[in-house]
Amino acid sequence: MNDILDWLLETVQAVDPVVRTLVAGVAVMLETSVLVGLIVPGDTIVIVAGTAVDSLAEGAWLVLAVLVGALVGESIGYALGRWLGPRIRFSRVGRLIGEHNWTRAELYLRRRGGPAIFLSRFLPVLHSLVPLTVGMSGFAYRRFLAWTTPACALWSIAYVSVTAVAAEGYREISDSLHYAGYLFVGAIVVFLIAVYVVKRIIGAREARHLAPESEPGAEDVKD
Repeated sequence: MNDILDWLLETVQAVDPVVRTLVAGVAVMLETSVLVGLIVPGDTIVIVAGTAVDSLAEGAWLVLAVLVGALVGESIGYALGRWLGPRIRFSRVGRLIGEHNWTRAELYLRRRGGPAIFLSRFLPVLHSLVPLTVGMSGFAYRRFLAWTTPACALWSIAYVSVTAVAAEGYREISDSLHYAGYLFVGAIVVFLIAVYVVKRIIGAREARHLAPESEPGAEDVKD
């Protein structure tokens, strides 16, 4: 196990740090852009890039690149929602997403306002649809950024720091423990399970805001 991990980590580290950082940022930009987030595994690429971090400065640059990529991607979604929202929704791709998902995103934003933008970063499907829905709603862009920036920062720091620390810990003990590789894989698996559980908890607590409206009159979008 250690031999395989050593080869994998060395392969990733052999890639120029600037290239790794840019690739991670672009991947997250695509992942957070409207609908593309349902296809591109941005979080997986960030995890891979995080394992190659070998200094605080390199980790900080990676966090910054991922954060900027996420904000650019969500801003693209917002802009498309403002200018092309209905066309995208009723396009072939939009229909594949499902009308019920578009409706859920609209209701969630209408009922929760700003907090929906923050929490949607941690909710499946909605993290790709909410920026587009926000653009369609007329919600001010500066307020959109004010809510989504801390969510993207939290996401970026968590993914980069956990994988970087796990990889560094592995390198320190791999020569003395033959099962170090299993500890490394276990740490990443525990982190991903924790992320999944947090998403499930947030989704369960927000479920009432995602349910169909019982009354025709809905309150305006909050900010």
